[in-house]
Amino acid sequence: MTNPEADPDTHVCVDGGLPGPRAECADGVPVEIITARAVPLGGPCAMNVRRTLPQRQRSLIGAWCFVDHYGPDDVAATGGMDVAPHPHTGLQTVSWLFEGAIAHIDSGGNSADVLPGEMNLMTAGAGICHSETSSADTGRLHGVQLWVALPEEARHSPERGFEHFVPEPVGFAGGSALVFLGSLLGSRSPVSMYTPLVGAELRLDPGAELALPVDPGFEHGLLVDTGGSVALEGVPVPEDAMGYTGVGARTLRITNEGVEPARLVLLGGAPFGEEVVMWWNFLARSTEEISRYREEWQRHGERFGRVEGYVGHGGPGRNREGMARIPAPELPRVRMRPRKNPPPLARGQIRDEPTTRG
Repeated sequence: MTNPEADPDTHVCVDGGLPGPRAECADGVPVEIITARAVPLGGPCAMNVRRTLPQRQRSLIGAWCFVDHYGPDDVAATGGMDVAPHPHTGLQTVSWLFEGAIAHIDSGGNSADVLPGEMNLMTAGAGICHSETSSADTGRLHGVQLWVALPEEARHSPERGFEHFVPEPVGFAGGSALVFLGSLLGSRSPVSMYTPLVGAELRLDPGAELALPVDPGFEHGLLVDTGGSVALEGVPVPEDAMGYTGVGARTLRITNEGVEPARLVLLGGAPFGEEVVMWWNFLARSTEEISRYREEWQRHGERFGRVEGYVGHGGPGRNREGMARIPAPELPRVRMRPRKNPPPLARGQIRDEPTTRG
């Protein structure tokens, strides 16, 4: 998915130095709450996404650098998703749906349907472009779109990779898990990773408690999709927000104290040790790289290739606004300056304005 903002924030993520104040915790592991901000995908009636990463509070969790959470969206009211061809560099996109279907086409010659419980992963490397359109028979659209930052040794690869994986459910007392990236609860995903990561959908029955073994070298974020009474280490995590724990924990205790089932997304990874400049759909290492990528996209350069066969909601080759591809926003007039990502320890909460579902 593209970042649709006309004036996107710049994020330059570096080592945060010494730990700041720790978040309070009800039990053993400190928890920091990251609330979401609303971002429209375009137009007055278009669907909104709820973004928890990146934010001023925290830009990365491991190499996870972008978390958009959307739906359940009534496609009849909003028109659903119609994202015309747009570029990416230096990252992997991870698409994970709860409801609906999305057609993916990229300039690596890959086309696939994104379906609930099935992961699609696209590796941009040096450059790729793709389109994403909800299917005609989709009534409700609901899921997450995630980005992973690529390390230096992988981000210049000319290969435009694509992988599809359907994880088998892993049962545990009081719920189940779908592990789509990395390993957890004895389940391992075969999907390519360039830094140590984990990604999983967790379902918890009402009243259930899960003592989840995790890698102590990872920092983790727990996104609450459904379940209004979820707690992480005894700390309540609201719907659409993320509970963050830093490195060092060997077990995370997750409880569903409500009367309805809870659905959660766990993301984790080893702290990402490289400086990353994030602007619009580009991940780079400097302002000069970002400027070059933007210029190449605007002049239809070969770095990104072409999407063949895009059919948008406006007809063959066009989205509902009549665009055949999404133009890049204007670059900021000032040099992109570093913003320090905090150390991988839960800290005092610096909340953005919370958002509610549309």
